[in-house]
This record gives sequence, C-alpha cells and structure tokens, in this order.
Amino acid sequence: MTLATDAYIGGAWRAAPARFEVRDPADGAVVADVADCDEAMIDAAIGAAMRAFPSWRATPGRERGTKLAAFADRMLGDERVLAELCTAENGKPIKEAIAEVRYAASFLRWFAEQAERDPRETIASERAGQDLSATREPIGPCALITPWNFPYAMITRKLGAALAAGCTVVIKPAEQTPLSALALSAHAHAVGIPAGVVNVVPASDGGRIGGYLVRAPGIRKVSFTGSTEVGRAIQRAAADDLKRVSLELGGNAPLLVFADADLDVATAGSIIAKFRNTGQTCIAANRFLVERSVAPAFQASLVAAIGKLVLGRGRDPGVDLGPLIDDAAVAKVARLVGDAIARGAQPVLGSPPAPGSRMVAPVVLAGVRDDMQLWREEIFGPVVAIRTFADDAEAIRLANDTEFGLAAYAFTRDPARAERLRDQLEVGMLGVNEAAISMARAPFGGVKHSGYGREGSTHGLDDYTQLKFVAARLP
Repeated sequence: MTLATDAYIGGAWRAAPARFEVRDPADGAVVADVADCDEAMIDAAIGAAMRAFPSWRATPGRERGTKLAAFADRMLGDERVLAELCTAENGKPIKEAIAEVRYAASFLRWFAEQAERDPRETIASERAGQDLSATREPIGPCALITPWNFPYAMITRKLGAALAAGCTVVIKPAEQTPLSALALSAHAHAVGIPAGVVNVVPASDGGRIGGYLVRAPGIRKVSFTGSTEVGRAIQRAAADDLKRVSLELGGNAPLLVFADADLDVATAGSIIAKFRNTGQTCIAANRFLVERSVAPAFQASLVAAIGKLVLGRGRDPGVDLGPLIDDAAVAKVARLVGDAIARGAQPVLGSPPAPGSRMVAPVVLAGVRDDMQLWREEIFGPVVAIRTFADDAEAIRLANDTEFGLAAYAFTRDPARAERLRDQLEVGMLGVNEAAISMARAPFGGVKHSGYGREGSTHGLDDYTQLKFVAARLP
C-alpha cells in the first residue's frame, strides 16, 4: 500500500498549500509530512459531499452494504500494513494495533448488514383506508471529527453507520494520526465507494479547521469524539444552524471490586480496563474502588500482574505498553500523580514520570481521596488510583461522584448486587465481571458530561437518520 499523505476530496488526492509533520510518539522521528488543509479545502470537501449525497442516498441499501463489506475485507487483507502505520503515528503496541484494525473492520461489517434494514415502519391506523408510515431517511452530509487514540476504529464506527444510512461524510482526523484516516480513504476508493461520499481533510490546527467545518451550512450532522471541553465548543458552534450533534466525550470510569469477587477475574479485567493503549482510552478504569476487606489481597494481585507488563516501543515484539502520545500527556500524568502524593496518597508502585521521555511506567496509588485532582480528572495514562469502601451504598455513591458517566466496571458474584449496580450506576455502559465492553453490535456512549448519542448497534445507525411521517389515503 502506498502511503497516502494528501487530502482525499471528491475521489481524488489533493495537495495543500502547506504541510505538517507527523511524528512517532516514541522518539519524535518524522513518519511523514501531510497536507495541511485550509478553509478553501474544507469548502471543497463539503461541496463534494453535498454533490455526492443525492445519488448515494438513492443507492439501494444492499449495494451500499456490499461496498462496506468489501471495505472491511480489504482492511483485513491489509491488516499488518495498517497496524504498522497505526503504531508508527500512535505508538501503541503492534499486537494492539492489529486488534484495532480487526475491531475497526467489524464496524464496517456490522453496518454492511444493517444497510439492508427496511427504513419504513408501518403504523396501525384507526381509520379505514388510511396508510400510516414513518420512514428513516439519511440526514445529509456529516462531519466526523475523530481522536488519535483509536485512529481506525473511531472513524469506522462513525463512517460505517453514516454510509449505511445513505449519508456522505467529511472526516477531520486528529492532527497526531492523519495517516490512518488517509489509509482508510485509499481503501474506500479501491473498493469503489463513489467520489465525494468519503472525504478526508487533515489539518494541523484542529481547533480552527474543526470549528470551520462544524459551522459550515452544508453539514447537517456533526459526530465528535474527544474531550468534554471541545465537545461543549462544538455544540455551541453547531447551535446557530441547528445541526444534529452527537458527542462521545471524556470519562472517569470507576472499577468496583467487591469482597465476593473472584480476584483472579478482577485482576485480569483490571489489566484490560486500565492498560489498553497504555491507559489512553475514554473508557479506561480511572478510579479503583475496592471493598476494604479484600483491598490488600486485590492490590497485591494487581501489582504482581502489572509487573509482568512490558513497556517499550510499540513496534518491538512482546511490548504491552507503548509511549504516551506527546509531552503534554506525560506532563498531565506527572501533575495528577504528584498532586495525589502531595495530598497523602501512598505510592505502591512507580512514581511521577519525569519530563524527557514518553515511556511512562505504571503507577499504583493507594489511599486516594476526592480532594485529589485525579479523582475528578480523566487520567489518560497508566495510573491506578485505589480507594476503599465499606459497603454497597458507599461504593455506588463514590462511583457516581463525578460529572462524567461513560463507563463503569464491577466485579462481584452476587446477581442481586449486579442488578442493583445496573439500576443505580450513572453510566452509559457497565461491565459486570467483564472488561471488554465495546463491540460493533452494542451501543457505545455515555450520560452526564460524557456526551449523548450512541455509536455501534442499530442505535448508531439511527443517529444518522431523520424521521418522516406520512399519512396517506389512496384511491
């Protein structure tokens, strides 16, 4: 596969007046220089999406699904090359990058099947001879603004739904990881997705260009994954034109371990929930809440498991933890860990990272309290923050003590407790004795300041449609 570095607009590769460098987060080496799109190129991409929309929405769902299935197959056939590209610009271990390519392709496959779904709902009428129906129609050209931590999957779970519904898209990838998005556009082109249906516009100034894209009148829906702060700004920018907006924002996931839990299961689940992508995921376990009677045993088990993880360059064999994405990410982890220790947290493993390296070793802190910054903020790094609780009521109160509500994890063998947690935890997603909670067939999204809207599942497809009701009396 030839490395794509120009913008992809209207089915063609477009050079930009300026370019910017994409660097390997492990050592800062330049991976490639990429087209740095300006407002004129955004206008061109939106124009291409608008022109392509009428014919793409009229394309039969079965045909749209066939294109998406071919797209998924092509990704899987090229998974090693795609994974190596992801590791080069994102830093994640190659085994995780391969898993991400497969995960990303699963969304295309799922929505390929959903594209054939009948969009019309028949409604029973109280009047003889009257036909009532509600039809889901594609909403129109969409802006997809995606983060760097899963540069393939965060695109395909939006893109698959949009294309299956009959929408066209303009994708603005994160400035740290544009190469993965451009590689996806090359595969879309290769399988014959028509010109203008998929457009990719990388830019170094994501805030300025993303804001311009959101405000553009030709865009009818915005789907954003990223920080809550930026999500608020996007919502404000989209308000004047009353665009549909879906936001998947920050998280502060609690992970609860009860006294009756299988500690081996809880430990294994904690490693997945905390250390996937070196802790740089929105659903990463942030606050570990452990019942007091089993806290010493669980802590010892977890520290032993963490000790087996290998930190290093993502492209090297056997590596479990790669670098943090940039120096700002390292500084944030150092600030949060330093603040917690200064306020009385006990370091069980590791210490605040020093500047100069993005290879951040795991840190385990005990005695965490709610006056510490890491209790309130999303850590986005390999830090385990442990606090104990006395009973179920305290566990649920502490778990809900956050403005966020994306995900939570709980380990217990009591079905009644699991049901209470299902009812009382203020989150969009809950894993009970399960840490792998994201899949194409499941709705992904949060509540409170973690955003709204859902990705994946049939609900994710519906987010790219609008309802039209028809009452007809025909001769």
